[in-house]
Amino acid sequence: VKLRYRLENYGEINPMAVEAYDEMKERYDTISNQRNDIIDAKKDLEETIKEIENKATIQFNEAFEKARLYFIDVFRSLFTEDDNCDLILLEPDNPLESKIEIVAKPKGKRPQSISQLSGGEKTLTATALLFALYLLKPAPFCIFDEVDAPLDDANIEKFNRIIKKFSKDSQFIIVTHNKATMAAVDTIYGVFMHEQGVSGVSHVDFRSFENSGVFEATGE
Repeated sequence: VKLRYRLENYGEINPMAVEAYDEMKERYDTISNQRNDIIDAKKDLEETIKEIENKATIQFNEAFEKARLYFIDVFRSLFTEDDNCDLILLEPDNPLESKIEIVAKPKGKRPQSISQLSGGEKTLTATALLFALYLLKPAPFCIFDEVDAPLDDANIEKFNRIIKKFSKDSQFIIVTHNKATMAAVDTIYGVFMHEQGVSGVSHVDFRSFENSGVFEATGE
C-alpha cells in the first residue's frame, strides 16, 4: 500500500527525460574530454619546459666556464700575468636567472668594484670581456668605435697587439683618432669633406709599405 501511494505521488512521467539526460551526458562527456586534453597538454608542456631548462642550464654552464677562462686569459694578456680577474655567478643554483659579477683587480690595486678602476682599466676590462665572448663564438666582423680613446700609450700598444692577434680569424673595423692605432692597422680609410656637405673617402693600404710606422715618420 505504501509503495503504491508513493508511486501515485510521483506524478506523471516526463517522456522527454531520457532524451534530456542523453543530451546533458553528451555535453558532460565532451567537456570532460576537453578538460582532460588540457590537463595532458599542460603536463606535456611542463615536461618540455623542464627538459629545455635542463639542456639550457647545461649549455649555459659550459659556455660560462669557457667564457670565464677566456676572460682570464685575455685580461692577463692586456694587463700582466699577475693580475686577477674572474666572472662569478651570484646564484649558482639558478644560473639562467643569476646576475654575473665581473671581478677585475690589476696588480697593486684592490678595487671593491669596477667603478673604482681608471678609465683605461675599465676599457681594457671591457675589451677582455668582449674578446672572451668573441672566442666563445667567433664573428667574421668586429666593429670598435673609439674604444681606444681613454687609453694611454702603453695600453694602446696592448690593445693593438691583441687586435693583431685576433685579426687572423676576423676582420676588425676600428673608428679611431689615435695615431698609434692608425699606424698599427693594415688599411686606413679617411673620411674628409672636400666641399661643404659632401663627404669623401680615401684609403691607404699599409701592407704595401715596409715601415708600419709611417705616421711617426711623416709626423702626421
